[in-house]
Amino acid sequence: MAKMMYRDAVRNTIFQEMKRDDSVVVLGEDVVGGMGTPGGPEAIGGIWSTSTGLFGEFGADRVIDTPISESAIVGAAGGLALSGKRPIAELMFADFIGVSLDQIWNQIAKFRYMFGGKTKCPAIIRCIYGAGYNAAAQHSQSPHAILTGMPGLKVVMPSTPADVAGLLRQAIRDDDPVIFMEHKALYGVQGEVPDDPDFCIPFGHARLTRAGQDVTILATGMMVGMAESAADTLAENGIGCDVIDLRTTSPLDEEAILDSVEVTGRLVIVDEAPPRCSLATDLSALVAQKAFASLRAPIEMVTAPHTPIPFARELESAYLPNPDKIEAAVRKALAYN
Repeated sequence: MAKMMYRDAVRNTIFQEMKRDDSVVVLGEDVVGGMGTPGGPEAIGGIWSTSTGLFGEFGADRVIDTPISESAIVGAAGGLALSGKRPIAELMFADFIGVSLDQIWNQIAKFRYMFGGKTKCPAIIRCIYGAGYNAAAQHSQSPHAILTGMPGLKVVMPSTPADVAGLLRQAIRDDDPVIFMEHKALYGVQGEVPDDPDFCIPFGHARLTRAGQDVTILATGMMVGMAESAADTLAENGIGCDVIDLRTTSPLDEEAILDSVEVTGRLVIVDEAPPRCSLATDLSALVAQKAFASLRAPIEMVTAPHTPIPFARELESAYLPNPDKIEAAVRKALAYN
């Protein structure tokens, strides 16, 4: 296994898949960067350093800088997918997915269904999301719940470099549209990644990262590490938690969630997004509907408040879930005997 950062796992996986399959193309704002400048192409190589080196290897026909137009990026990706390509479109900030909502919601997500299964749409939309970067209200949001609620889309939220590699490769080889959510605050996280060039992680299979008998904690993306930190602290005090990294929100591994809750009887859901009509409320409803008899305490949610994300570093820190808030929620659930 090689040790690499989350961002390197993104870049390396795309590189390997472009080498393997000539139909894979990349497009987005500044995925090349530097066009028309003294530094020339790849003077930037993508502001997140997830596409550096692709242009030099594969050229302008397969690594395409686009105008600052999310609707054009996603619309082009949809057309490329229908034409036999496997496009990987990058939305530099997931916050602006609303600009391309018609292309995603009414087109890409519905092509296979509306054409009676006679076509496929293997488009990937990489969305860089999340707070913790002090990037203010318009560049820090987590719109995963909106996208999860759209039939026809698969939504992926990796939390580790290994999961980035396995899930991104699975997404590139999938014949349906995939929203691939990359948390910007995780790009510098390091971890081991399997060397196997065919390493894939099937969608809809959650990952148990901590095991315990007392409380189930559900999380995605950056929230997984926070949940693990809280669980480790609680374990020192004799409290055991199942920490489940959902990996994908659509499809969702309902079996892993319900099996855990049947054992623990208590559930804490950690979600970076605000609570109204969110992933946290959706998961709460799922467990209340299908595992109500197993619950021994009310379901606890640790989420951001129902407000825009503040710019001030201190306020942003207060806005986000953290291990202390998760630990408090676990202890509150355990207060019910």
